[in-house]
Amino acid sequence: MPELPEVETTVRGIRPHLVDNTVKHVVVRHKQLRWPIPALTLQRLLPTQTILNVSRRAKYILIETSAGTLVIHLGMSGTLCLVDAKTPVKKHDHFDCHLTDDLILRYNDPRRFGAILWAGHDLDSLAVLNHLGPEPLSKAFHADYLLSKAHKRQTSIKQLIMDGKIVVGVGNIYASESLFLAKIHPLMSAKLLNKTQAKVLCETIRQVLRAAIKKGGTTLKDFVQSDGKPGYFSQQLTVYDRQGLPCVQCKTPIEHIQLGQRATYFCPTCQKYP
Repeated sequence: MPELPEVETTVRGIRPHLVDNTVKHVVVRHKQLRWPIPALTLQRLLPTQTILNVSRRAKYILIETSAGTLVIHLGMSGTLCLVDAKTPVKKHDHFDCHLTDDLILRYNDPRRFGAILWAGHDLDSLAVLNHLGPEPLSKAFHADYLLSKAHKRQTSIKQLIMDGKIVVGVGNIYASESLFLAKIHPLMSAKLLNKTQAKVLCETIRQVLRAAIKKGGTTLKDFVQSDGKPGYFSQQLTVYDRQGLPCVQCKTPIEHIQLGQRATYFCPTCQKYP
């Protein structure tokens, strides 16, 4: 599933081609993704609109116009790419936004678990956006904030940092990598987190996410960038998907458990259980 670095990579890839471009028309081929696409609204409001900005909130891509904001979520297997207007339509190409320079912003999603929504002028009016925690790369995410959310929580520290109401975009891969660098066991109860650990963990989360964005994200199964190229951060993974392989720091074999129905990888020596 594309996480924050993959979505940020997509935003950076499409932004230069979309900003100041104008929408000619939109095509909706399959109206039901995770939620119904508001096809009539998009076809009525988007044509003739100039795109003002392309940004990201959590894992949602925001395409802003004077009429409102188009909100796109890539789901588990969705991709956004820019193609020439003559490019043949493929299976699972569910949505096209035709632009005045003969480019098409095309959304493809084999599993149809993504989303294409319309927020109008008030992003908070969209339920999927109004409960989100701070961005991990923002100043709002810091040790004191994380400690305040961890206090008295019975959940594991890994599940806490993957909770989008606490902090957005720290997906499964990046949670495992961040906890390894912070030398914190993923099963540790969140309420045991101390200030020193919180400070280190906030910094390792930022470090891992920035490195992943720089490398274009992580390609494990489905993700490719908006230009069709894979993400290369998978070549730098230290624990994720490395069960049985030697730890890059101490050579102890990496272990694997299921936590909250998600694959979790850690080094039992570098990340001692408290």
